[in-house]
Amino acid sequence: MLGRRQLREKWFLLAPAMAVLALITLMPLANTFWLSFTDTRISALPTPTHFIGLENYIYALTDPDFQDALFRTLYFTVVSVGLEGVIGVAIAVLLNQQFKGRTLLRALIILPWAVPTIVNAVAWRLIYHPDYGALNSMLYQLGFISDYRSWIGDPMTAMHMVILADMWKNFPLVAYVALAALQTVPGDLLKAAAVEGASPWKRFWSITLPWIAGPLMVVMVLRTIEAFRVFDIVYVMTGGGPADSTKTASFYVYQEYFNYLRSGSGASYAVLVAGISAVMILGYYAAARRQSQGGAA
Repeated sequence: MLGRRQLREKWFLLAPAMAVLALITLMPLANTFWLSFTDTRISALPTPTHFIGLENYIYALTDPDFQDALFRTLYFTVVSVGLEGVIGVAIAVLLNQQFKGRTLLRALIILPWAVPTIVNAVAWRLIYHPDYGALNSMLYQLGFISDYRSWIGDPMTAMHMVILADMWKNFPLVAYVALAALQTVPGDLLKAAAVEGASPWKRFWSITLPWIAGPLMVVMVLRTIEAFRVFDIVYVMTGGGPADSTKTASFYVYQEYFNYLRSGSGASYAVLVAGISAVMILGYYAAARRQSQGGAA
């Protein structure tokens, strides 16, 4: 009886928060899901809405432009998050060493992550400017290029420049999580491996990396989900151009809603993007559960 009373008290205390969560989260999601089955359009004049079933989804899944946007999004996600992982872990290993000025460097390394995404995008757009950008000036003075280039105006380089800007902002998060995990690696275990003749790379690969794999996996999966929904940095830096070379899935949804005013089909694209993100989240939970079960065993 006491257990039931405590359970009722818990639900009573949670009810206001759950009501607010349902109001600000579940209702918009339900509305978006409903819109995805209609031909609703944004118009100054009232227009009738018709239920069209799976027509929007069939069109979205067979739309070659949306398929290209998904491919570009996956490419952006894999390359950006991969670079963040490699550079972040390398920086964490460096910051974990004993050297003069380590505390100051640890404080400075977080600054890119503290910069708002919009500010970061504007700063990098200026760095890439074809006439007075710092990147052109540096490469020209070093002799790597003979003429100034339009880095985000060229379809061949625009996506990679956006990836570089996104990676620069977010690698400190990976570095700090990896650094925190490195603090827990037993020093005696590493010393024993060194005494047995294991090289620094062997010690890192066989001892350090498996030890920090759990926290590292968490931050990498969260960054993957965030990168897959990328929109703001693309909107500010390139506007999806040139020639749609940086148009991601989220940018495609934005255009359906606000450029073409097709809220029905835009909702179907949004649901598909959210569904792919949900699959990533489920994959994360499955991997985390397997790891925890392995650790418990």
